[in-house]
This record gives sequence, C-alpha cells and structure tokens, in this order.
Amino acid sequence: MLFDPLADALSVIKNAESVGKPECKIHPASKLIGMALKVMADEGYIGEFEFVDDGLSGMFKVKLLGRINRCGVIKPRFATMVADLEKWEKRFLPARNFGVLILSTSQGVVAHTDARDRGIGGQLLAYVY
Repeated sequence: MLFDPLADALSVIKNAESVGKPECKIHPASKLIGMALKVMADEGYIGEFEFVDDGLSGMFKVKLLGRINRCGVIKPRFATMVADLEKWEKRFLPARNFGVLILSTSQGVVAHTDARDRGIGGQLLAYVY
C-alpha cells in the first residue's frame, strides 16, 4: 500500500543512482511525479523520461545521468513565502547555490530559483542535490 508515491519515486531514483544503473522505472505514475521529474530534468539531474501506459496506472522510464547525490521529499509539506526560501535552503541543501528545492505553486511545480524570480511562494515538495 502506497502512502506517498512521490517519496517512493524519489527513493527508486536515489537507489538506482547509488547502484549505478543507467535507467529506472517508476510506478505508479501521477501528474505530480511527472511535474517533479520535469523540474529535475530541466535542472540537469536526470536525463529524459517518458510515460509508458501499461493498462493500469502507468509508469515512467527515467534515464539516469549519475548526478544525484541525494534526493527526498519534505514532510510535512510546509507552506513557504518567497522571503522564507533562504531558510529552507539552509535546512535542506548542503551549500548555497547547490541543489534544488521543488515547490508546488499556483503556477505549477517549479524549482525554488524560478519561484524566487517570479516572486511566488508555495508548498515545499522535495529536494535534490
């Protein structure tokens, strides 16, 4: 029984990266997982990914680049404002300008640097570095 599919997806990616696999499969698929994978791909942490319809809930095939040291979800999903992003960076990322916080905002799922540029806050979902 899955309680947090995003956490399961990120642990699959982290475990496959640590073993050195070239790709991994994430199932079940969801829109939130797809949007988080898009942010990770845009930031250069994973390669391309594709949705595969298996007749059930689907799955994602993700190409791994070997650039992830650690990734995980942030629980509870704290609400944050633009002014507080610095505090959360210090808490979850190892150094300044190293790594990405993934936020769910009113304008979609974005990296914390994009949220800061747009001047919007949101719910913290995950971190990756």
